[in-house]
Amino acid sequence: MLAGLGVLAFSFSIPLTKIAVRGLDPMVAAVGRAAVASIFAGAALLIVKPPRPTRAQVWRLVPVVGGVIFGFPILIAYALRHTASLHGSVVNGLLPLATAGLAVLRAGERPSMTYWTCSAVGFAAVAGYVVHEGGGTFHSADVLLILAVLAAAVGYAEGALLARELGGWQVICWALVLGAPLTWIVTIATAAHTGLHATLPEWAAFGYTALFSMFLGFFAWYAGLARAGIAKAGQMQLAQPALSMVWGWPLLGEHLSEAALITIVVVLGSVAIGRTTVVRIARPAAQVPH
Repeated sequence: MLAGLGVLAFSFSIPLTKIAVRGLDPMVAAVGRAAVASIFAGAALLIVKPPRPTRAQVWRLVPVVGGVIFGFPILIAYALRHTASLHGSVVNGLLPLATAGLAVLRAGERPSMTYWTCSAVGFAAVAGYVVHEGGGTFHSADVLLILAVLAAAVGYAEGALLARELGGWQVICWALVLGAPLTWIVTIATAAHTGLHATLPEWAAFGYTALFSMFLGFFAWYAGLARAGIAKAGQMQLAQPALSMVWGWPLLGEHLSEAALITIVVVLGSVAIGRTTVVRIARPAAQVPH
């Protein structure tokens, strides 16, 4: 349920980022949201005063910062300058498969064959949609989207492991604070060069991505990954492209084609079956803090 709440919060990210980059430079839209979120993160840490991460844990936060604070948002923002939100949402359906692969490498998780089969079906549906919509080929925006998926998978897997030691909300808060000096420097420098010409709806979209996509959504997401297992909870993200496509209709006026609808049905079916499968842990996991 925690992972599902995180997915629901994240599902608005791509269509709202598409709106934000209409008036904001992609770098401001991507990195600026982390800069704003770092204010909330710093306040939360000052109020609650949780134990500080050890030096080893700080180094493990670096992939989280690189993956979910810089890599994924920047690559998505630039890709959405050249492709529809609908297209980006579907390609994002590759994320659970990439996250599961990292879970095998980093967390010693061993998903069952049924799990991989369900993930493969969801992957095939997404890949088929991309090729169909792209006229039989991949484009530069697809490359950026796939790199964004890999960046997010790294940040999700390492963040989930740290959440077992620090707690879900502390991971994203410490990561945002750790990256704050660079996010603010990049945001201010880029804004000074490109200007800020966003409309009220574009600022509202940016505000959502800062508060929910970059901050509150991770509270539930990392806690869910830590408790249910990275691979199993991560597969819930197969529902995110379907939800993002649905939100893209009223928010952006994007038409849900027959191919998109078929992809949604297949992906949601994969989620429904895949989340009932067994994922073994090859080595004991650390205790999840409460």
